[in-house]
Amino acid sequence: MATYLEFEKKIEQIQEDIDGARAKNDEYAIEAHENELEKEVAKTMKGLSDYQKLQLARHPDRPYALDYIRYIMTDAYEIHGDRAFRDDPAILCYLGYIDGQKTMVIGEQKGRGTKHKLKRNFGMPNPEGYRKALRAVRLAEKFNIPVLMLIDTPGAYPGLGAEERGQSEAIAKNLFEFANIKVPMISVVIGEGGSGGALAIGVGDKLAMMRYSVFAVISPEGCAAILWNDPKKVEQAAKALKITPEDLLSHGLVDDVLDEPLIGAHRTKEESAMVVKEYFLEQVKALKELTVEQMLEKRYEHLTSVGAFSEE
Repeated sequence: MATYLEFEKKIEQIQEDIDGARAKNDEYAIEAHENELEKEVAKTMKGLSDYQKLQLARHPDRPYALDYIRYIMTDAYEIHGDRAFRDDPAILCYLGYIDGQKTMVIGEQKGRGTKHKLKRNFGMPNPEGYRKALRAVRLAEKFNIPVLMLIDTPGAYPGLGAEERGQSEAIAKNLFEFANIKVPMISVVIGEGGSGGALAIGVGDKLAMMRYSVFAVISPEGCAAILWNDPKKVEQAAKALKITPEDLLSHGLVDDVLDEPLIGAHRTKEESAMVVKEYFLEQVKALKELTVEQMLEKRYEHLTSVGAFSEE
């Protein structure tokens, strides 16, 4: 069954009315309720607070990386392991085709249900996950294959074992290496982009965010705990952190905001996947018109401009 957040309750009620009308085969009632639903969605979704957008980014029904891979890829073949320690299930690497374009897709996978959440470590990669991603990207470079990276993590795993195996070094090495990879690199935040765990697969030619995704240096809960020692101030922290696509775009920290359907990707998984597919193919086409040297120069300029500001 679909999960509805508190601010989606009116949408849930109208959807129940539509389902009831369909059961009765009442076409007049269906049309009336669908019009009502369209108005309610526009009213609800256009007035969301930053915290409500955070809730949508974490929505349990929101499509994860594996959902996107299944919707947009054909002949997909999974690549396992970092050739050093083990295979990290929190990071997925798939080689296949997107509309005939050979592509390497790397994504962070949270998992659904207790069993799969534990298997995927709630989408928090260990260093071997980032090393697996680097291995996959190098393979893509060797065979001149564009890379699509799907960001969706609360952050890199902060456990003792991860630190012992070089978590910070693995993230830093990805940032360094990805900046010089000689194939198109496109990153999309599909849900939650948390700290270095997101940055580790966020370096490339383009960084885009879905309409209801978030990207932050720390979770609002962590921010509230550090600044005010009060977890109840999470809504205040979400607003202060400027984690929404609109805020980040205005500061030049992301390149594009992708218009997933207004009702949200958690209600329109396949349609949202098509939005990502079209954006990826469009960007790859544009990047292929550049020489490798031009592409790397533009990427370098793009990365070094992040965080720049002037005082007047």
